[in-house]
Amino acid sequence: MSGLTLENLSMRFDLPSGDHVQALQDVSLEIKTGELVSVLGPSGCGKTTLLNIIAGFLAPTSGKVSLNGKPVTGPAQERGMVFQKGALFEWMNVRENVSFGPRMNRVPTAESAPRVDRLLDVVGLGAFKEKAIYELSGGMQQRVALARCLANDPDVILMDEPLGALDALTREKMQGLVLKLWKETGKTIILITHSVEEALLLGERLIVMAPRPGRIHKQYHLPFADMGVNADLREVKHHPDYTRTREEILNMIWDMEEEIMGRSEAST
Repeated sequence: MSGLTLENLSMRFDLPSGDHVQALQDVSLEIKTGELVSVLGPSGCGKTTLLNIIAGFLAPTSGKVSLNGKPVTGPAQERGMVFQKGALFEWMNVRENVSFGPRMNRVPTAESAPRVDRLLDVVGLGAFKEKAIYELSGGMQQRVALARCLANDPDVILMDEPLGALDALTREKMQGLVLKLWKETGKTIILITHSVEEALLLGERLIVMAPRPGRIHKQYHLPFADMGVNADLREVKHHPDYTRTREEILNMIWDMEEEIMGRSEAST
């Protein structure tokens, strides 16, 4: 079966005090190959936990994940992760960082080098191949992280708040780059974000999660990612349907945050 399947995922963390935290509960989802999915929700709703389970960094308490019909039992090359901060190797230059995955997989340099150079051109860093990581801006470092992820040719790209630390202008440029890479590579992309605007722009399908225990509250199938591939993202943001959906989701998240605050006050 093609695509990513989540079946009745639950995740419970047991605490030293004897208490426990139910981070996720019965999350089921089918994600088609090549789909761009954004995941949004209030703080503590299990978004990052969900991504870490898909990546294979965490084993769920119950339920299972499968990719193209094969169970996910741990980290593997077919699932690449881009973190909020690039997690780059400071002692390596740009090209060496992007080449790291193929090198660990023992791909001959003659085979990997042209691919690495092409990816650096795609993300706009062709002229920075020999630069040290500390010489790059935050946005440029995230482009290196994207290229490094793509160098392993994963089926699924997982992004955990990859643009959250960037300034507004750089973030918008990077959003455009994500859309471009999605269309050009045909990769499945799952992106976690706290920004409603970003979730709308970068979600062919947008999933809103409910407060802990994390569950899927609502799903939207949206046209804005496709629109943004060939249009100015600022124009997309002024589309009446974009504005209406943004306000609907903002109100939804606001109500959830109010619910969480009410629980906190009741427990004190």
